[in-house]
Amino acid sequence: MEEELQWIHEVLSGNKQAYEHIINKYKNQLYATILRMTKNPQNAQDLVQEAFIKVYHHLDKYDEKGSFAGWIYRVAINHCMDEFRKNSYKMKQVEINEEKVVNTNYPEIIFLKKEKSRQLERLIATLPEDERMIILLRYVNELSYNEISELVEVPLSDVRNKLHRAKKKMRDTIKREGGYFYELSEGR
Repeated sequence: MEEELQWIHEVLSGNKQAYEHIINKYKNQLYATILRMTKNPQNAQDLVQEAFIKVYHHLDKYDEKGSFAGWIYRVAINHCMDEFRKNSYKMKQVEINEEKVVNTNYPEIIFLKKEKSRQLERLIATLPEDERMIILLRYVNELSYNEISELVEVPLSDVRNKLHRAKKKMRDTIKREGGYFYELSEGR
């Protein structure tokens, strides 16, 4: 954290090259998060670049009370949500690489794992933006309820309610379709 504060102070003092350290530290994490939200690599790259520009221009607004990581995620996610609303963004599916899903020689297992992943992606894509984002932050980024609450600036009880509602919607959709449900497990 001290290293980050030093970089921030250097950038604010006019050393624009110090911003490169911030970008290098967070670019992969932000890209992974935004890719999961957009399901489109090119859109994710564009949104990450735009988010870093926004962070740069608002760096003086970071108050050093909370974690810088939480602040930078909040700026990036808020930027994405603004773009989603502005462009009536539609999620696109990304093919899942079978070798990354499971390393086995059994085609049946590969098929089942791939189908579960597709089903889960499809179900998440049907959720409203706020619930989709909270599901992704919780189960993909493995953030705690408190971290999510801080990041999206909603009360902890709202985070819990939205997660519960989102999982119920996905279960109900599966029941209506007569299929199975890939249960999201609580890690924390």
